[in-house]
Amino acid sequence: MAITSANQLELLQTAEAVAREKMIDPELVVQAMEDSLARAAKSRYGADMDIRVVIDRKTGRATFTRVRSVVADEELENYHAELSAEQAQRFFVPAKAGRDEFWLRDGKRINPAEADAPQVGDEYHEVVPPVDLGRIAAQSAKQVILQKVREAERDRQYEEFKDRAGTIINGVVKREEYGNIIVDIGRGEGMLRRNEKIGRESYRPNDRIRCYIKDVRREARGPQVFLSRTDPQFMAELFKMEVPEIYDGIIEIKAVARDPGSRAKIAVISYDNSIDPVGACVGMRGSRVQAVVNELQGEKIDIIPWNEDQATFLVNALQPAEVSKVVIDEDAGRIEVVVPDDQLSLAIGRRGQNVRLASQLTGLDIDILTETEESARRQAEFAQRTQMFMDELDVDEMMAQLLVAEGFADMEEVAYVEIDELVSIDGFDEDTAQELQARARDRLEAINQAALDNARALGVEDSLVEFEGLTPQMIEALAKDGVKTLDDFATCADWELAGGWTTENGQRHKDDGVLEPFGVSLEEAQHLIMTARVMLGWVDPADLVHAEEPEDEAAEDEVVAEAERA
Repeated sequence: MAITSANQLELLQTAEAVAREKMIDPELVVQAMEDSLARAAKSRYGADMDIRVVIDRKTGRATFTRVRSVVADEELENYHAELSAEQAQRFFVPAKAGRDEFWLRDGKRINPAEADAPQVGDEYHEVVPPVDLGRIAAQSAKQVILQKVREAERDRQYEEFKDRAGTIINGVVKREEYGNIIVDIGRGEGMLRRNEKIGRESYRPNDRIRCYIKDVRREARGPQVFLSRTDPQFMAELFKMEVPEIYDGIIEIKAVARDPGSRAKIAVISYDNSIDPVGACVGMRGSRVQAVVNELQGEKIDIIPWNEDQATFLVNALQPAEVSKVVIDEDAGRIEVVVPDDQLSLAIGRRGQNVRLASQLTGLDIDILTETEESARRQAEFAQRTQMFMDELDVDEMMAQLLVAEGFADMEEVAYVEIDELVSIDGFDEDTAQELQARARDRLEAINQAALDNARALGVEDSLVEFEGLTPQMIEALAKDGVKTLDDFATCADWELAGGWTTENGQRHKDDGVLEPFGVSLEEAQHLIMTARVMLGWVDPADLVHAEEPEDEAAEDEVVAEAERA
């Protein structure tokens, strides 16, 4: 297969045809041809040579050029593709008649007659005769062209679809492979995996399908477009198509939760007071929401008004169940909901579906109690606190119940509250209040001394006992956990003291902290640990202040001041 004038134009024609068929730039095909011809030429002239091919974009003429680069003498390794400065000087002469040779410097031609001498990095180009491709070389060239074309096609497909992730696309089912659906999406194929189909959906070749582009990734076998019909954002995009107010930004979808094929909840908010977000999404006689339901194979959709107040939002999210009371634990990220006894099954839903979707929608763990269960728990807490005051303060049941009814929960509150708050309780005079406070303080002092004695018996050192910010009960708890010196305390992590939550496989797990029963928060634990490290000299206070963010500087100054006082 010699490259003659007869087939020179065929190169360009072939490039145009392949480019049209694969929908890629013809220039990429021509470059692939140049690379394939250069590789074939190397097999003819020698693999060590640097042979380059340039195809004229107008005539189709292929020019084969041998290139040798000028390198430093000590770096000369390949004598076929490199020249030393001395060797280059012999070639650095004006081009001789009948020879096609030239020099390049920084990609531009230079005239040896005008230049002083060759420099490192210059290239000497010498045109060599075209090769006559044999059967093997021609086949190799063909493979190179096909590979380059495939790579260009993959790059084109990736560039086309990478910015379309998060949108809906219409396609045609081509085939099924191991339960996965291969979808023709125009200039490429997408994969709808088994777990991304709704329920027991089944498709046949040539069926039209609407999917959500979940992800577009580069892989060894080419760019992969992953489709989904179960992703919550698929439903959100369907509503955007059906509800003009969402598309225009007047209504915003704040959260979506789905049990694909069964039920879903979507939270919406309107930025125009004259437009009802729920009504706009439902549409006239339910036309808008029904269009989405039909696409999702009859999936029931609850449209919920979004509210900044978590409690109000949760009450809406648990519809159609009625809610009596909501208690939020922000630190733990949990929420407790009290419902009437006859609403429990409705609030939980079939197989826990309603409460699970509400939890996904709000991002909180939800505990549901009936009014009877909540009342029983409150009575148990009331009785427990009453008994505690009776035992610790040596008072009768009536007086203990009065303290609990007024909101007193522990001995510290009774011991250090303003005297007027005790006097204001019905049946309490000033003498009674003073006597109660005296008993509470005496009892606390005895408890503290016992805790301190127990801690010392466990081996706690004075460095930890004298550390400001820890109560005797805290020191005792630390000693039981093996923390007996200030050094031990300084090596603790904040969550080991204050507790926290970790998420594994989508499930939240509670990590108990040593000082958590004493109400020590994560921020307080961090403050105590950092103060200990500064006192021990592990942390330079100046460096610590500079390392913190500006809003934390005041708190850090307080840590440093406490350490210096200590």
